[in-house]
Amino acid sequence: MPTAAKIAYFGSDAICLPGLRYLVQSCGDLCQVVLVVSQPDRRQGRGKQPKQNPVAAYVREQGISLLQPEKPDHLLAERLKKEGIVLAFVMAYGHFLPKAVREAPTCGMLNFHGSLLPGYRGASPVETALAMGEKETGVCLMEIVQEMDAGAVADREPVPILGGDTGPDLRGRIGEAVTALLQRNLNSALQGDLSFAPQDAGEATFCRKISKQDGAIDFEQPAHSLDCRLRAFTPWPGGYFEYAGTVIKVGRSEVLDESVDARPGTVLASGETFDIATGEGVIRFHELQRPGGRLLPTQEFLRGFVIPVDEQLPSVKNPPLLGNAPFWSKACGG
Repeated sequence: MPTAAKIAYFGSDAICLPGLRYLVQSCGDLCQVVLVVSQPDRRQGRGKQPKQNPVAAYVREQGISLLQPEKPDHLLAERLKKEGIVLAFVMAYGHFLPKAVREAPTCGMLNFHGSLLPGYRGASPVETALAMGEKETGVCLMEIVQEMDAGAVADREPVPILGGDTGPDLRGRIGEAVTALLQRNLNSALQGDLSFAPQDAGEATFCRKISKQDGAIDFEQPAHSLDCRLRAFTPWPGGYFEYAGTVIKVGRSEVLDESVDARPGTVLASGETFDIATGEGVIRFHELQRPGGRLLPTQEFLRGFVIPVDEQLPSVKNPPLLGNAPFWSKACGG
């Protein structure tokens, strides 16, 4: 009976887990995950205690060898060669991958990228597609090359974006879609005979890293666009506006099917509901939160923090999430 090929997996985010579980639990006849490379444990929370990422936690439970270098380098490349790694998969790893590491496995490295390339290359393809109001996204199995997310594509799996999706909802389904790509392509990948199609670079768009400032609400935008952004940025950075010197965080939102003749940011209802005029339509916030407090239903929040009707909430202009020029051009396991 042929020996199962030794493979490695590079990843740090929960989006990696469905594909990694499939490789560990269902592919023993073809391959064995003998090594996982992930981000180091980071200090988080008020107590600044070290916390392992979801991939590291799963790998430790399974008893698989785990490496967490601060930066992948020639020592990691040598380890991959020493382990006899035939193939490595990468998804949401979070580090640039130097050539020595990419070429260490016998059949190279393949990346799962969370968009339908060449659209949405870059750091935040899942959240940006949702924030931009797309109806469909997906995941691609692709080569890793020097330029960010520019490698040729072997296969893609579309994923619909549903009306109530939040960022975690969509990330979960994109992670599950990786399994379909593995089912179709794993054997060929291990044999080194996958077929790849080059991307049309002229159609490429690029999304940047999301920052805390992206949660600031610009009420001059259409209500539908605001709702998409708020769902995309759940749970982080969330959405927020400022009133009377207090930053108020927004929870669940809803677009109302009505038009009003009011300036964007005008409070239209503040009591049983909290409705705000936007650049097009009305948005309703169902949950609000003060600094240091907890997220409360709007009606309960407004009993202790009054925001009168006709108040004008300030808008904050947001930098574009999507562009047509790359932000960097180094190899990365994104």
